[in-house]
Amino acid sequence: MIELRGKAVADAHKAVLSERLAELQAKGIVLGLGILLVGDDKAAQMYARFMEKTAKSAGFGVEVAHLSADASQAEVLAVVKRWNEDDRIYGVLPLMPMPPQVDPDVIIESLDPGKDIDGLTARNIGLASSGKGGFWPCTPLACMAILEHYKIPLAGKHVVVVGRSQVVGKPVALLLLEQHATVTLCHSKTINLEEHLKQADVVVAAVGRAHVITGDMLKPGATVIDVGINDLDGKTVGDVEYASAIEVAGAVTPVPGGVGSVTTTMLLENIYEAYHARNVNR
Repeated sequence: MIELRGKAVADAHKAVLSERLAELQAKGIVLGLGILLVGDDKAAQMYARFMEKTAKSAGFGVEVAHLSADASQAEVLAVVKRWNEDDRIYGVLPLMPMPPQVDPDVIIESLDPGKDIDGLTARNIGLASSGKGGFWPCTPLACMAILEHYKIPLAGKHVVVVGRSQVVGKPVALLLLEQHATVTLCHSKTINLEEHLKQADVVVAAVGRAHVITGDMLKPGATVIDVGINDLDGKTVGDVEYASAIEVAGAVTPVPGGVGSVTTTMLLENIYEAYHARNVNR
C-alpha cells in the first residue's frame, strides 16, 4: 500500500513556483494577495494567519483585512472594491464563514474574476467547466496534483467521486473527465453507495462526514483520495476510515497530511497564474 503524502507533491510544486517568483522579483515585481476576514471565527482566523505566513515565506506580498463581527455588507464590499482596483493585488481570498448580516454570495460575486484565485465566482465556474479558462477551486486542483505526482493512471479508469459540492465534488469530476476517466458522481441520495465504490479504480471522498467510507466498501487495489477533514473525538480524521482502507486499497491519502497540505500550494500557484493572465496572456 502506498501512502500518498501531500508534502512531496507540495514541495515539487513549490520548487517550480519559487523559480518563477525569483524571476519576477529580479524585475522588482512582487505579487500581492488580499486576505479578507470578517468576524471572530477561530478556524477562519487560524487559516488567515497560516495563509499569511505561508504566502509571505514563499515571496508574496500579503495584505490582511480583518473586519469586526458587526461590519456592514457595504464595509466588506468596500474592501473588495479597493483590492479589485489595486494593481498590486493579484489574488483575493474571502474567508468563510461571514456574519449573518453579510451575504457571502454577494461578496463573492463582487470579486474581480481575474483575482478570484479560488474559483468561487459564477464567471470562473462557467469558464472552467466549459474549458475556456478561468480558475478552478484549489482543493480539486490538489487532488489532481496528487494523482499526477504519484502517476496514478486515469484514462479509461472508473472513478467514483462521493460528494457533489460546487467547491470540490463537481469540479473534481470535471477535471477527472478532462483526463479521460469514466466518472460516477455519488451523493447523499445515492442508492447503494457501496455497490458503486466496489467498482471504482479511484475514489475521491468529499462528503464532510467522518469515516463514511470503510475498507470493506472498496475495490481491492483502489486508489483513495480523501478530501474530508473532520473532528472525531478530538482527532482530525477523513471521510475514509484509514485503518480499514489501508488493508484493501493500493494507495491512500492520509488525513491530515494528504490533500490539505497541497491545497495551499495550488492557491499560491493561482496567484501566479493570475499575474500571467493579466500580463502575458492578454
